[in-house]
Amino acid sequence: MLIEIGKFLLYAILIVTISKFILVKALRKLAENLKLKPRTIGNIAGIATSIPELLTVTVSSFKGLMGTSLYNIISSNVINFIQYGVSLIINKNYKAIKNKGIIIQNVLVILTIMFPIMLLKLENTLNIMVAFILVVMYIIFYWISKKIHERYLNYEEIEAEEIEKEQKETQKNKQSFIYVGYILIAGILLYFVGDALGNVLENLSEHFGIAEWILGVLLGVITSIPELVTFFESQKHYKKEEDNNLLGVIETTNNLLISNMLNVFIIQAIGIFIYISLL
Repeated sequence: MLIEIGKFLLYAILIVTISKFILVKALRKLAENLKLKPRTIGNIAGIATSIPELLTVTVSSFKGLMGTSLYNIISSNVINFIQYGVSLIINKNYKAIKNKGIIIQNVLVILTIMFPIMLLKLENTLNIMVAFILVVMYIIFYWISKKIHERYLNYEEIEAEEIEKEQKETQKNKQSFIYVGYILIAGILLYFVGDALGNVLENLSEHFGIAEWILGVLLGVITSIPELVTFFESQKHYKKEEDNNLLGVIETTNNLLISNMLNVFIIQAIGIFIYISLL
């Protein structure tokens, strides 16, 4: 059992390392090179940092551990929200949450925590229709988030300071392809780590009798680490000019919302579909 726990910790460290030193850095460089807006960067970060959840939920569902899958999403979304709050406090950006757009987005985040809890109560009656409804909810939440940005968080006039030196267009395109390559490499590495982690989970559950909810919560802690890294990185990036602090909060909040939305509405729907298909 100690060997399996050791593997569990090793894979957790690998997820942190890959996320921090490959995924996040490549994502930031790509965003700067393409001069993307904070909202767009937050969207990309939300997708990138949800890769671990996609891997663990998929693996758990294939192994028949639906309870583990549900608890993984619940704990991930809760921990993401807590990490978000902590990152605002440490970076002294907590005043930004008074912005009406940020407030509404955080209400949506809270709903992404409530939805998986409801799913847990429906664990024995989950079906394809539930998965379909989750996908529809993602579309609705995304539309609401877009409207919030258009009305309350449209800060194009204070777009982030350009920190890259001017380069020729061909050179920028070449660099962008390199960064995209790094992101793909990070995704592939996370896939293999997630697959290995799934095997460890199965062993801990079947051979050592560890409850599914415990495994789910542990997975939630681990798969939330990439979000923690990006939350701090986003706000640190915009600290260079005090007027741009809000841009960091916008990016971080969008990262949180998109990540949580993907977790419960898309990734969990995929998990339900896989689980139902194998019954």
